[in-house]
Amino acid sequence: MQQAVAVFCGSQSGNKPQYATDAYTLGKLLAEHNLAIVYGGGRDGIMGAVANGALENGGRVTGIIPDMFIKSEKQHGSLSSLEIMPDMHSRKKKIYESVTTVIVLPGGTGTLDELFETITWNTLTIHDKKIIVLNTLGFYDALIAHAVKMEEEGFLYEPARLKICGKPEEVLATMLG
Repeated sequence: MQQAVAVFCGSQSGNKPQYATDAYTLGKLLAEHNLAIVYGGGRDGIMGAVANGALENGGRVTGIIPDMFIKSEKQHGSLSSLEIMPDMHSRKKKIYESVTTVIVLPGGTGTLDELFETITWNTLTIHDKKIIVLNTLGFYDALIAHAVKMEEEGFLYEPARLKICGKPEEVLATMLG
């Protein structure tokens, strides 16, 4: 069975073109290394860029999307497969069950929710996912500093086990190394 990775990222592109460029490159690299993508199923923003990067290079991309986004027609139309879930909670659970690794790209509050839930579930031993953060243009620098602060101030049971990468190629090296 083909190994699958979750990609959590923004449904918007952000203000800097490099975010979408890195997302597309990551999708392409994952496809070239025969790694399937499981993600939120969106067509826009960085979500669309990572899916397109994989699909345009022969990759397999599964979207798992809540019904509420189908009604507003936000789904990608060219995915390998699309699964519709009743709500956001069941969507995330299905994504987590489908992968061994989580890759986090720039995004908004939804992306942060997915990142922190993954970290929390690792800490609680609900699962044990490798978490890789693509820190394009230092997008997550402040968040990384805050994670260090939480650890220094004694609020974490264990350090957040994040692998931080600056470029899509580093993400692949971290996964495969």
